[in-house]
Amino acid sequence: METQHLLPLTTILLLGAFHGINPGMGWLFAVALGMQERRQGAVWRALIPLTLGHGMAIGAVILIAVAAGVAVPAASLKLPVAVTLAALGVYRLIRHRHFSGGGMRVGMGGLTVWSFLMATCHGAGLMVLPVFLGMTVPAQGASCHAAGAASANAATAAAATLVHGMGYLAVTAAAAWVVFAKLGVGILRTTWFNLDLIWAVALIASGILTVAV
Repeated sequence: METQHLLPLTTILLLGAFHGINPGMGWLFAVALGMQERRQGAVWRALIPLTLGHGMAIGAVILIAVAAGVAVPAASLKLPVAVTLAALGVYRLIRHRHFSGGGMRVGMGGLTVWSFLMATCHGAGLMVLPVFLGMTVPAQGASCHAAGAASANAATAAAATLVHGMGYLAVTAAAAWVVFAKLGVGILRTTWFNLDLIWAVALIASGILTVAV
């Protein structure tokens, strides 16, 4: 990976960590499963589909951007991305609704789908997209150059998705373990803070910065 990609990848890693902090993105679900089965192994087992579903949501948005970038310059995608980010942020300020279904006792496949829907609902992929667009190679000139740019962007997309997933998994696992093994879910009754509001503000700010930077 080129050195100029180190800072954007670090940013993507930190975004993954930020996503992992949010209990609505998975760790609270992992803790609930662990407490239902009364064993820590259930917590660790839940992390696999949670991370897979989250990674699929991130990868889907990034791959769409890569496919669009073959015919559309990355710079022209900034405005639609910015508008979508800001609109989603405003929507989350007005209405706080989450995908649900199947209760807490779901299989690994259902948990993967749940994680994918939650990450999509929270706009996780859209928050990563502006950083990724800054790493892409413009597809222009001869067809061989365009093919080379597409190949490079595909490799960058894979790296960005993997790095983001690592950040998400590390923080989700740490949060789930601390709450399950040390604190218990009762801590949430006294120390809960409004992460939905933080998400909404972060989405709107990301939209503004996408155009401004």
